[in-house]
Amino acid sequence: MNPKIIKVRTKPPYQILIQNGLLQNLSQDLAQHLSFGKVAIITDSTVEKLYGKTVLENLQRQNISAQLFSFPAGEASKHIFTVQDLARSLVQANFDRKDLILALGGGVVGDVAGFLASIYLRGIPFVQVPTTLLAQVDSSVGGKTGVDLPEGKNLLGTFYQPVRVYIDPEVLKTLPSVELKNGLAEVIKYACTLKPRLFSYLARNSAKILACEERALQWIISESCQAKAWVVSRDEKESGLRRVLNFGHTIGHALEALANYQKPHGFCVAVGMVVSARLSENLNLAQAGLSQKIVALLQTFGLPTKISELDLNPEPEAIFTLIQRDKKVWKGKLTMVLLKDLGQYVFYENPPFSALKLALTQTL
Repeated sequence: MNPKIIKVRTKPPYQILIQNGLLQNLSQDLAQHLSFGKVAIITDSTVEKLYGKTVLENLQRQNISAQLFSFPAGEASKHIFTVQDLARSLVQANFDRKDLILALGGGVVGDVAGFLASIYLRGIPFVQVPTTLLAQVDSSVGGKTGVDLPEGKNLLGTFYQPVRVYIDPEVLKTLPSVELKNGLAEVIKYACTLKPRLFSYLARNSAKILACEERALQWIISESCQAKAWVVSRDEKESGLRRVLNFGHTIGHALEALANYQKPHGFCVAVGMVVSARLSENLNLAQAGLSQKIVALLQTFGLPTKISELDLNPEPEAIFTLIQRDKKVWKGKLTMVLLKDLGQYVFYENPPFSALKLALTQTL
């Protein structure tokens, strides 16, 4: 059976391949479709134990020269010093511009390896092999790379597209439940803004998805990647349309900051989507009841729908202050993604604090 192929029409274009068991066969596809010398597998300490040896041996069986480089798992490693250490290791191993980086892991690995690839020798090709649902449906597609500073997340980064993305839903069976739910929040984001049929599918098939049933996972991953590819192909560097991918994120990022980044990204985004939907109702953009549909779906997947479920009890003013510093504020204007209905989004500039405060109060 051939993999599902989704084309991302950036410059240069590339393909996303989705297939159960693909991790076992990616070495053959790499050799057939890409031209390169050696392969540097970049991963973290957790994924190294799960899949590092498998990928390394598969490449070597294909007579591909490969080496594995890992760093400690966790957000703390998403740092410029990690990039520097990896770059020095590549220099010492004589990697050059004709070689290839393979990012094997979740969002942190993809961001670090992608950033490294974009600046090592002023640019070296890389492929994404995401191993978490969040990375598969979101961060591995679109070319955003970056590392954190003490002042905030992703403040150093580049737009640098991979040359290929390999998605194997089978690897999600090793994910902790919390990480599966973390990724499902991003899937629900696409369902709310761009894919109403995905929203219906999620509601009908929640048990299969939570049980990691292969066909169900492959379908929601494919639908999500198609949505992301459609957006990125039209707006590669977030000058307009790509802002739709920020639904729930403006509030979500503020909640992450208030929680000192100790709560999963997807959990904060889930609550952010509820606030945004209620704000849409308060501004008479959406009919009453839309937010409750979103709440019901999030609850079906065990995701939080209240700020208090994140062990937070902030004043609305504190959240408002944080979102004014959001990177989506441009020339003093905050643009939020709101909804008229499922699949009908609108970019709304500077929503009044009174309406936002009400939405936040309703979500406490």
